[in-house]
Amino acid sequence: MTNYPVTITIAPQAEPRNRLTTALRPVLAIPHAILSGPVYWSSRTGGVGLLGAAAYVMAIVSWFTLLVRGEQFAGIRQFCLYYLRWRTRALAYMALFVDPFPPFGDEAYPTAIEVREPAQPRDNATIAVRLLLALPHLVLLCVLLIGWLFTTVIAWFAILFTRSYPPSLYAFGIGVMRWSLRVEAYLLLLVDEYPPFALD
Repeated sequence: MTNYPVTITIAPQAEPRNRLTTALRPVLAIPHAILSGPVYWSSRTGGVGLLGAAAYVMAIVSWFTLLVRGEQFAGIRQFCLYYLRWRTRALAYMALFVDPFPPFGDEAYPTAIEVREPAQPRDNATIAVRLLLALPHLVLLCVLLIGWLFTTVIAWFAILFTRSYPPSLYAFGIGVMRWSLRVEAYLLLLVDEYPPFALD
């Protein structure tokens, strides 16, 4: 959705893909999974990693400050955006969309996320019940993430044998990644617009 205030871009990966780093990806991705959480985050597992856990604690603080004072502390917002940028790079790497190893910090990478500032004043009505509003998305994402797991395993084998990521699986995986990151930005109170139920 081009109008939604969260935009995720992934530069197309050149073919042929790297078989060695693809084969070792489950091991190579461990440091990023610890910091930003595994690919298959869900509300049940709470697998958001160390940075994600800190970001969600800060989102709770923001929930109170937004309702009481009508503002989100700039430092908290910047940290949550930092976490989302790191998570976007890590997800793209763990899900085999790109081959370069992600940097430990904010450096150039073929994957990026942009989050526009929300309109002022903030929408306190939706902030007050944010978790309840996000529940339909969390339920659907549980199903979509299971599907994404299976397609990623298929893609892993495909890259090992053909050095190519199947295009139809690629489009589905990127769509699920976009959806989940939009919902995370919504849960972290970085945006007030309700996320679309869409993979595009």
